[in-house]
Amino acid sequence: MTGQTNVGGVRLVTGEPGCGRTWFLDRAARAFTAGPVVRVRADPARSAVPGGGLRTLLRALDGVAGREHSARAAASAGALVDALRAAAPLLVCVDDAHLWDAVSRAALGRAAARLRDAPDVALLLTVPEHRFPTPEFAGLPTLRLDPLSPTDAAALLERVTGGAIDAGVRDDVVDAAEGNPALLLAVVRRLSPAQLRGERPLPRPPADGEVLRDVVGGHLTGPTTPEQDDVLLTVAAAVRDAGEEGVEPGLVLRAVERLRGDGPGSARCSEPPPELLAVVDGKARFRSELLRRALYAGASDERRRAAHRALARTLAETEGGSLRALLHHAWSTDGSAWPSNTPAHARSSPAHDRSSPPHARSSPAHDLASELCAAAADSAAPRTLRCAALTRAAELTGDGPRRAERYTAAAEQALLGGRAHRALRLLDAARTGTAPAALRGRAELLRGTTVLYDGPVDEAQAALLFAASLLTVDAPGAAHTATLAAFDAAWAAGDPTACLRALERPEEMSRNTAIGDYRRGLRALLEGDFVRAAESLRRVVECVEEVDEPEAGLRAAGAALMLGDLVAARRAGARALVAARAGDAVTVVPRAREYLAYVELRAGRHALARTHAEEGLRAALRAGQRNTAAHHHAVLALAASIEGDARLVDGHVAAALSTARRHGLAQTATLAEWAAARADLGRGRPREAAARLGPLVRPGPRRGHFAVWTLAVPCFVEAAVAAGRADGPRKAVDEVTREVVDEFARWAAFGADPQAPAQLLRCQALLAPPERTDALYRQALDLHDTVGGDFERARTELLHGKWLRRGRRLREARERLAAALVGFERCGARAWTEQTRAELRANGVAADPPHDGDGARGAHGMDGALTPQQLRIARRVAEGATNREVALALSVSTRTVDYHLRKVFAALGVRSRVELARLVEQARLGGRAEKSGAHL
Repeated sequence: MTGQTNVGGVRLVTGEPGCGRTWFLDRAARAFTAGPVVRVRADPARSAVPGGGLRTLLRALDGVAGREHSARAAASAGALVDALRAAAPLLVCVDDAHLWDAVSRAALGRAAARLRDAPDVALLLTVPEHRFPTPEFAGLPTLRLDPLSPTDAAALLERVTGGAIDAGVRDDVVDAAEGNPALLLAVVRRLSPAQLRGERPLPRPPADGEVLRDVVGGHLTGPTTPEQDDVLLTVAAAVRDAGEEGVEPGLVLRAVERLRGDGPGSARCSEPPPELLAVVDGKARFRSELLRRALYAGASDERRRAAHRALARTLAETEGGSLRALLHHAWSTDGSAWPSNTPAHARSSPAHDRSSPPHARSSPAHDLASELCAAAADSAAPRTLRCAALTRAAELTGDGPRRAERYTAAAEQALLGGRAHRALRLLDAARTGTAPAALRGRAELLRGTTVLYDGPVDEAQAALLFAASLLTVDAPGAAHTATLAAFDAAWAAGDPTACLRALERPEEMSRNTAIGDYRRGLRALLEGDFVRAAESLRRVVECVEEVDEPEAGLRAAGAALMLGDLVAARRAGARALVAARAGDAVTVVPRAREYLAYVELRAGRHALARTHAEEGLRAALRAGQRNTAAHHHAVLALAASIEGDARLVDGHVAAALSTARRHGLAQTATLAEWAAARADLGRGRPREAAARLGPLVRPGPRRGHFAVWTLAVPCFVEAAVAAGRADGPRKAVDEVTREVVDEFARWAAFGADPQAPAQLLRCQALLAPPERTDALYRQALDLHDTVGGDFERARTELLHGKWLRRGRRLREARERLAAALVGFERCGARAWTEQTRAELRANGVAADPPHDGDGARGAHGMDGALTPQQLRIARRVAEGATNREVALALSVSTRTVDYHLRKVFAALGVRSRVELARLVEQARLGGRAEKSGAHL
C-alpha cells in the first residue's frame, strides 16, 4: 500500500483480543506515503445512534478533501464511496469496526465490497476474531494476526525493558503470554525492577485472573444467562492443560445438566453466545484462547471445581476410569495432598512418604495420584494430557522423592511434547535433597537435554556430564544417553577436547551394540584414525533397518553423513522423522529435518535442503528449540547464498548468529559466516568473501568449527585467488593458502563429503602453474560426473572457462561457460548465472536472457565501438566502481582494467568517468526507448 501507482486494497484485520490490531494500523499509517491517512476508532458510547459512525467518517473525509462539513442527511454506502474517491489517494483505518452501529456497519461493508479493487483507496478494518465473521463484512479479504513466536516475544520484551530483564524471567513471561502481545506487556508491567532482574520470585501464575481480565477488557461482558455461563465454564474447564482445542458438545451438555442438577435435555435450550463459542469439526471450542483463559481464571475456585467434578462423573459413565476422567476428578479436589489434621512435620517427613505403613500414608489424594500415574503410563495418550496428569499427581503427593519423581516424569512428557520451558519449571519443582542419585541424574539429564536445544551449550554439557556420573551405577543405559548428549553439546560448541572427554566414560554396554559402535567411531574420527572410524560407523548405519526409535535413526543418519553415504543418511533421517511423528516426539522432528537438510546440502540439492530447513525451522520454533532453529537459519542462508537473494541471506545469517553467539554455537556460526561469504563471492565481491573466510579456515584461535571449516575452503581459495590476481603476485596467494589446501586434501581423502575430491582438484587448479591447470580442471570435472551436483560442477566449469578465456582459448571457453550457465540455471543460482552470462558476453557471446531493454541490454549500442571486455569495464565504471573493484568483480588485474579503460576513453572520446557514466546512461535510455543502437 506504499507504492505510488497502485495503493489500493481492502483488508479486514482480525485476531484475538490483544493481538496487536491497533499497532498494525499504526504501522500501516506510518508506512503509507501515497496520500493522507484517516483514522477512525469506534466510540461504544455512540454506537446506539443509527448512522453515527458513518457520519463521523464522512466528516473526517470532508476535512481531508477540503470541503465544508455537512450533515449528509442521506449518509449511505454510496455517499461514503463518493467521499473516499474524492479524497483519493488515501488510507482509511477503522479500528474496532464491529462496535459501530448496525446502519454504519452495513454501509461500511457495502462500500468496502465496492472498493476492494480500487487502485487508489486503501481501507483497513479491524475486528476481533471472536466477533468475526459478521454479516456486514462477510466476503472481504481477511488478514489474521497470528500470535508472536517465542523468539519474537522475547525480542519484544528485550526492547520494552531495555535489556534489563533476566533471561529466566523473560522465558517465564513469554511462556505465560502464549504469544499475545498485550498479555505479554501486561505481565511485565506488573513486575518490580527486582523481579525483572530475577532477584525476587515472580507471582504465580504470572498471568493470573486479574491480569487476564484487564487484557480482555469488555470482550467477555454481555447479557448471558446462568445456563450459558455454565456452558462456557464447562467448555473452558474441559480443555484446561489437556492439549485439546475443543470438546464434544454432547459431553458438555451432559456435564452442564449434572452441574445444574437438571434433567436430561434441559441444557439444550441454553445455546452459548456464538461470538464466544463455535463448533468446528464436531468439537465445541472458544473462538479465542485468551478469552477461554480469562473466563476460567475469573471463575471462583468452587465453580471451577464443580465444573471439573461434573465432567469427571460424565466421563466416568462413558469412558470408565480413563485418563481424562481421572484428571478432571483430580482437578475437582481442593489440591491438598494430606488430610487437614496431618501435622506439618509429618507432611515433610521422608519417612511418612516411604517408610510409613500403608494405612499411615494412605489418603484419597494419595490414591488418586497413584491412579493418575498408572493411567499416564499409557503411551497412546497425548503427551500434553500425560504431562498434565503427572503434574497433578505430583501436586497431590507429599514432599519427598515420590513427588520429585512425578514432577520429573511430567517434565519428560513436557519436553517430548515440545514444551521446553514448562519442562524446566517442572524440574525446578522436582528438586529435593532427599531424592536418590538415579532420580537426580534423570532430572539433570532432562535439564541438560532441554538446555542443549535451547540454551548455552557449555551449561548443557556440564549438566549432562553430571547426570552421567549420577546414573552410571543404577542406570547405565541412561548414562550412555547423557554422555552422547554431552558429546553433542561439545560438538555444537566446537570443542574437540570436550568431545573426547565425553566419550572417555566407561562403557557398560556390550561392545556389539550400535551405541558402542557409535561411540568408538566418533572417538576414532576425532583421533584421526579414519579407517577404524569407518568400520565402527558403518556398523551403526547397517543397524538402522532394525530399529524404529527416532534417536537411533538420528545416530545412524549422523554416522552415514560422516561416511559420506548420502543415500543411507537420507534413509535414516527419513526413518527418524517418521518414528518421531508416530511416537509424538515433537522435539525430534526439527532435529530430523536438520539432518535431512544437511544431507541435501551435501548432495547439491539446495532447493530440497531449503524445504527441509523451512519445515524444521517452524517445528523448532513451535518446540522452543532456539539452538536448532539457529541451525536451520544457517542452512537457509546457505541455500539463499546459491540462489542469490542477498536480503534473504543477510536475514538468515543475522538470525543464526544472534543465537549462536549467545549460546556458544560454533558450528552454526561457521555455517552462517560461510553462507555470507559465498553470497559475496556470487555477487562478484571476492575481497569481502576472502576477508570473511580467512579467519575461519586459517589456523589460529579464530578458526571455525573443527568439523565444518573445511567445507568453506573451496570458497576461500577461489576468493583469495580472485582478490590476489587484482592485488599482487600470484605466488603470495599460494603461500597463504597452501597449508589450508593441504588440510583440505586430508579431509577429502576421508570420503565424508562426496564433492570434496572434485573441489580439491579445483582448488589445486586455481593455484597450479599454467602447464598443469587445464589437466586439473578436467580431472575435477570427471569426478563431478561421478557424484552429481549441478552447482559444484557449474562452479568448476565457470572457473575453467574464465581461465581458458584469459588464455585466449575462446572457443573452448565458450563451450565451458555455456555448460556452466546451464548448470547454474538448473539449480536456480541466479547470481552465479549472471556472472556466467557476463563472462560469455566478454567472450563475444550474447548470453542475456530475453527481456525488455534494461541497463544491460540498452547499453548494447556501444557494441560497434568497444570490445566485449571493454563494455563490461565501461558499465562497471559508470556504476561508480573503482578500478580495483572492477578488477575483483571481473577476476582480472587492476593493470588489465587500467589498460582497457584507456582504450574505452579513446574509443568513445570522453575524458572523465563522469562523462563516461553520462554516455552509458544515454545509451541505456536510448536502448529502452527504441530497442536499437544509439551508438556512442
